[in-house]
Amino acid sequence: MAFQRFKAAYRSLFFPEPVKPPYLHICQIGDPVLRAPAQPVPPDLIHSPEIKQILLQMRQVMKKYDSVGLAAPQIGIPLRILLLEFSLKRKKQFGEEVYAAREMSLLPLMTVINPEMKVDDYKKLEFPESCESVRGYSAVVPRYRAVTLTGLNEEGESLKLQSTGWTARIIQHEMEHLDGKLFIDSMISKTFQNDAWHRINVHQGRVQIQFYVK
Repeated sequence: MAFQRFKAAYRSLFFPEPVKPPYLHICQIGDPVLRAPAQPVPPDLIHSPEIKQILLQMRQVMKKYDSVGLAAPQIGIPLRILLLEFSLKRKKQFGEEVYAAREMSLLPLMTVINPEMKVDDYKKLEFPESCESVRGYSAVVPRYRAVTLTGLNEEGESLKLQSTGWTARIIQHEMEHLDGKLFIDSMISKTFQNDAWHRINVHQGRVQIQFYVK
């Protein structure tokens, strides 16, 4: 029995079992779930324990990573669910100048199930974007200035959000996740950069990009 316990402990240490979704971490580019179109949530399942658990873990992960948006495929679940938030804390991180220049606005935490998006203003604005699923990199991405988002909230009730500027950008970014796309598919390719390059250069390459949040 002692040998069997040692064998099991050895295997779990050096050959850990794959973690099953929904994850408490964010999938990275390379996971097939990020490149497959997500499926609608059947309305009669919105109140199910399974969907409630997915929503709970999405909120936990979004808070853990301090994100402004999160799509269900990013925690390994190929369903059309997204979360949006732009808090006062985030506003302070950007500062007043950037907040105004990028047309940012506060947005309470919002859950949207089976979202649909309509473009209201086809003028495109170009600003840098990054993504927790392409950790450590960013690029300038053109996005429509104004969009309207519709869908269902966590109670299965209809919702509608008309947005401009940065909120519209967040919505477009997250909607792409639900269609199996990433910001690198929409970016201006010559602006793609490693955000840690200056630090990497200063430390002569002795820098790690972390894929976890402490």
